[in-house]
Amino acid sequence: MTTVGQKKALSDWFTSLQKRICTALEEIEQEYQGGDTLPGQFHFKPWIREENGGGGTMGMMHGAVFEKAGVNVSTVYGEFSPEFRSHIPGAAQDPRFWASGLSLVIHPMNPFVPAVHMNTRHIVTTRSWFGGGSDLTPTFEFEADTKDFHKAFEEACDKHDIDDYKRFKLWCDEYFFLPHRGEARGVGGIFYDNLDTSDFDHDFEFTRNVGEAFLKIYPELVRRRMNMPWSDEDKQKQYVKRGRYVEFNLLYDRGTLFGLKTGGNIEAVLMSLPPMVSWR
Repeated sequence: MTTVGQKKALSDWFTSLQKRICTALEEIEQEYQGGDTLPGQFHFKPWIREENGGGGTMGMMHGAVFEKAGVNVSTVYGEFSPEFRSHIPGAAQDPRFWASGLSLVIHPMNPFVPAVHMNTRHIVTTRSWFGGGSDLTPTFEFEADTKDFHKAFEEACDKHDIDDYKRFKLWCDEYFFLPHRGEARGVGGIFYDNLDTSDFDHDFEFTRNVGEAFLKIYPELVRRRMNMPWSDEDKQKQYVKRGRYVEFNLLYDRGTLFGLKTGGNIEAVLMSLPPMVSWR
C-alpha cells in the first residue's frame, strides 16, 4: 500500500510538473509574433474540497497561441458514494480513497496547431495503482506530427520492460473513440490504467516519464504550426472538431465522471471543454 512518504512524493511531482508545463507554454506565448492579442499568462486558483478532504490548484491561460489552456493538479481523499464504489477497484470492500494527479487540456487558437490532452494520476483504495496517458487531437493532421508524438511516448514506454507501448497505444485508440459517431477523437497516443506491478518506484518512474515525454514533444509541435496562416473556414472546421471533443468528454470520459462523483471542483473538472465550439 502507498505510504505517507510516497503520497507526498506523488503530490510534489504533480505540482512541479504543472509549474514546468505552464512555464513552457508561457514561453511559447512570448515567442509568438502574430496577431494583436497580448501574450497569455497562467492564472492559478487554489480550491478546497469542502465536504471531505484535499483540494488542488487550477492553472488557466487564454492567450494568442493558446485560446484556452488548463493545467490542473489535485490531491483529494475521503469516501466514495455508495452508488460509485462498485465502479472503482478495491472500493467495494472499503469506500475510503486517496487520489493525486495532474490533468491538462489545451485548445490552441490556430486550427493547424493540434489540441492535446494529458493526465497522470495515482489512486489508493484497498488497492493502489497508476493511470494516465496523452492523446493528440488535430483538426488538420500532419503525418510528421503524429509520428513524432507517438515516438515520444514509445520512447517513454521502452525505458521499462513491462510498459508495453503497443498495448497502451491500442488502449488509447479504443478508449478515445466515439461509438455514436463511429470515429476516433483524434490520432491517439497512449492510455493506461490500473498499473500496479508491485514495484512503486518503477511505476512512479514510468508515470514521470510520461510527463517528461509530453513536456518534450508538445511544445515542439506547437512551434512548428503556430505561425501558419489560417482562414475563417479553417477555424470553423476547428470548432466542429471541438464539438466531437465535447461529446466524448461529457459522455464517456472516466476522469470527468470521477471528478463529478467525488465532489471535485466543477470548474476544474470541466476545464477540458473548449471556449468556442460548433455542431454545424
